[in-house]
Amino acid sequence: MFHIFQYRPLRLITQKSLSRMCLKLMLSRPVAFAQIWNSWFSSHSLLGNKNIILMGPPGAGKTTIGRIVGRKLDCPVIDIDDDVLETTWKMSVSEKLQDIGYEEFLEEEGKALLKFSASGSVISLSGSNPMHAAGMQHVKKDGIVVYLDVPTTVIMSRLKSMQVDRIVGLSPGISLKDILQFRKQFYNRWYDIRVFCGEDITAEIVAEKVLDAVKRYQDSELETFISTRCSWSRRSMEKDSRKYFSDVVIQGLAPDGGLFVPERGLPKFTAGEWQGLIEATYIERAQVILERCIHPADIPASKLAEIIGIAYGENFSCSKVAPVRHLAGNQFLLELFHGPTASFKDFALQLMPHLFAYCIPRSCNYLILVATSGDTGSAVLNGFSHLNDIDKQRIAVMNFFPEDGVSPIQKSQMIGCQKENARSVGVKSDFDFCQTAIKQIFTNSDFTGFLTVEYGTALAAANSINWARLLPQIVYHASAYLDLVHQNIIPFGSPIDICIPTGNFGNILAAFYAKMMGIPIRKCICASNENNVLTDFIRTGVYDLRGRKLISTFSPAVDILKSSNLERYLHLIANEDGQLMTQLFNQLENQGHFQLQRDLLEKLQQDLMAGFCSDEECLAAIHSVYSTTGYILDTHTAVAKVVADRLQDRTCPIIISSTAHYSKFAPAILQALRIAEINQNPLSQLHLLSSYGALPPIHWGLLETLKKTENGDHQVCAADMNVLMHHIEILIQNHFM
Repeated sequence: MFHIFQYRPLRLITQKSLSRMCLKLMLSRPVAFAQIWNSWFSSHSLLGNKNIILMGPPGAGKTTIGRIVGRKLDCPVIDIDDDVLETTWKMSVSEKLQDIGYEEFLEEEGKALLKFSASGSVISLSGSNPMHAAGMQHVKKDGIVVYLDVPTTVIMSRLKSMQVDRIVGLSPGISLKDILQFRKQFYNRWYDIRVFCGEDITAEIVAEKVLDAVKRYQDSELETFISTRCSWSRRSMEKDSRKYFSDVVIQGLAPDGGLFVPERGLPKFTAGEWQGLIEATYIERAQVILERCIHPADIPASKLAEIIGIAYGENFSCSKVAPVRHLAGNQFLLELFHGPTASFKDFALQLMPHLFAYCIPRSCNYLILVATSGDTGSAVLNGFSHLNDIDKQRIAVMNFFPEDGVSPIQKSQMIGCQKENARSVGVKSDFDFCQTAIKQIFTNSDFTGFLTVEYGTALAAANSINWARLLPQIVYHASAYLDLVHQNIIPFGSPIDICIPTGNFGNILAAFYAKMMGIPIRKCICASNENNVLTDFIRTGVYDLRGRKLISTFSPAVDILKSSNLERYLHLIANEDGQLMTQLFNQLENQGHFQLQRDLLEKLQQDLMAGFCSDEECLAAIHSVYSTTGYILDTHTAVAKVVADRLQDRTCPIIISSTAHYSKFAPAILQALRIAEINQNPLSQLHLLSSYGALPPIHWGLLETLKKTENGDHQVCAADMNVLMHHIEILIQNHFM
């Protein structure tokens, strides 16, 4: 058996003599002492007895990078090909492969790996080592596996320049590209850390990225979350005010009424890293982006990859998941309605339930509370229905929606998605009441304490106030930009504008976060309907609800006056001033208004533009676009189209977020298309729309849902906090007791 251990002669020196030697060196040559100490401390604190194991395809640079990392840490470097396989076989790897063939080679390679042992070393695996499960399990138990993820096109170019014409698995009829794609499943299975490597990047820089990634992996304290209302003094004095990703997924809303945000901000990607994702699939992009935002101590990379694969796999009807379609001129549509409930909410809510189920402790039951202005309810109910049976027993969902404030098809969806552990209740009020009520329930310690003691049940939120709802939305904004580059619409680095129908400010905030992470977004344009409080705020800096009443429009998902996620944005541009956020939003709650200081308004207006449109303009836009292109916009996308037409300066492309499928708003669409007689039956309305043969086709999931729920029913309650709490308690009793 191979044993390669790091030799540490300092262990042979007594502590007393070592102290004398250090003191003498420190006094006589302080700079040299500092360099020696830092080198020794960095390698021993980073590695200990663990190995750094570099994994990746042939041509990823594992050997070169391993040598550089080893030099920086002053520790042994082991190349499996050179130091283990060829030493054992007494011949080159290529000769062995040619001698015994592909399948037997993998087995012999795995056997050699099983006999290998090392400690405190940097190990460079062969490109095919990960294909032998037993060998990888043996190596992985003593180390941290770092996946050098290099785009396939870059690898193929490197192998060609290196004149490599033989790798494990290459045979007539199988291309090099196919082999590299096939191997990814094995790399994804074993890695602890991914280091994403673009095309124009030196081995020295990759080595630094490896060291930074290992440090991050070993220190979850680097990635904590704070409340938007946490003051600087509290942050310095109260360590308990900091939370981890798993904590904020479970808690949703901070105890002080604020929203959780990452204390050190979001990770920044280099231009090379983004360019390396141009050829990637949506799922691959999501994995790379979310791994950098979620610490592996909260969710290991392999588990996160599994969750992402489940979320964006068969549940979406389009293989591209979030395709970008050219509309007209320099306007493009980001189609966010290919999920099971036909709205952009599916992107977060196919993922978030699995994140939540992984993070919660096994000793407690959880009730998810949801307030919806239309699309969130069915998306939450559908998302949590995909959990396994064990998790369904521990997690229930209660969805509140404005009884008369959603479309008939949205209501049918919410009724149809009800399960034994998931109920929908219509409230005789508007969305703002539902959202405010949920916030108050969360901060009602008497009620939440009662549920915990009496029923062993805790409350959690699935609205966009939950960080796990917001985070996945960053991915599709980044992906849309990369798609424009991939389609040769723009070169990487050229700016775009984004226009988003906006109510609760989550979707547009995710676009701004994508910009912070390195996507070249110039302006985020906020599009409102006649509930245009955000438009007024962005133009004047005054958020004023006094005298405003919510107006029911054809775009109900943005019929919102209190935009919760705005607090996260203001916290960011106000240099994380938690005290100011407390002041502003307490004033909004108590007096119905607040005003930004001039410097903050100027910052805001550098990032955001805003406009609104009437219902008449919305319907006219739907008719106009259909007449000229044969494409049907939903009512929310039409709002954004009207605002984009007014505000864009046409110097760069603009991506309009198409946040829902038009089928969900059939009566308004039929009115826009000037159909004289409209059947009130939702199913008949969809059949009528499908007869037009327009783009996009009728949504596959909506027809199935309506067929199942023509005779469905649900509960309706008064706009009373006590009544809502009663419904919550009844569901808990029925499901958990």
